[in-house]
Amino acid sequence: MRCHRLISLLRIIFFSLVVVINHTAIADGVVVDKVYHPYVLPNEREFEWRMLSHQNDDGNSLGHRLAYGQSLTEHLMVEVYIVGERDSTGDFGLSAYEVETRWMITEQGEYWADWGMLLEVEKEHKLDIWEVTTGLLFEKEFGRNSLALNAFLIYETGGDIESEFEGEFRLQYRYRWLPQVQPAIEFYMGEDYTGIGPAFMGIQRFEGQKQLKWEAGFITGLNGDSKDHILRVAIEYEF
Repeated sequence: MRCHRLISLLRIIFFSLVVVINHTAIADGVVVDKVYHPYVLPNEREFEWRMLSHQNDDGNSLGHRLAYGQSLTEHLMVEVYIVGERDSTGDFGLSAYEVETRWMITEQGEYWADWGMLLEVEKEHKLDIWEVTTGLLFEKEFGRNSLALNAFLIYETGGDIESEFEGEFRLQYRYRWLPQVQPAIEFYMGEDYTGIGPAFMGIQRFEGQKQLKWEAGFITGLNGDSKDHILRVAIEYEF
């Protein structure tokens, strides 16, 4: 009974977050990144690399993320990131540090859908700017199909900026054709940004818990710029 009440509460919180996102200002405008899944494996360790290349009317910006993660319990995962960025002028350097925690609330397949939560704290390099992200992770699998939704609420504060709340919504529909080839479509939304595009991902399993995952997506902005494209790539090795 308590679990069913928890699931009902999560549904209410999730859709409330979606409503909040529709009425919240987005500071940096672009919300494209990884679409998270609510799963954690026991004794999991991983290395992850992400790349994001954004081309618009103002030029091209490039970002890289390197991370190490480890599950602390059967339901809790922690990752530490370093973030590097190249701006439109061509300068590349360290830009931020992040600590991310994911909590698998329900066991996979236990209920009609799978639920998780995310908490992330980011500190910009050499600047007094902090960003705290929290939100719900949702996934529903039906046959070879999978639908993942993320709804995040973000608080940005610090001495170098004016404090404000932000919101993000991410969606991924995936068809698991083969383990190594899984076509998908992704949708991202914020107050000042809406984007959609195709993606491909795959997984190659080895002995034990060792596996290699990859993702690539090409997202086109729908906000009126004559050129607004984002290429995202991610590679993750779990062991």
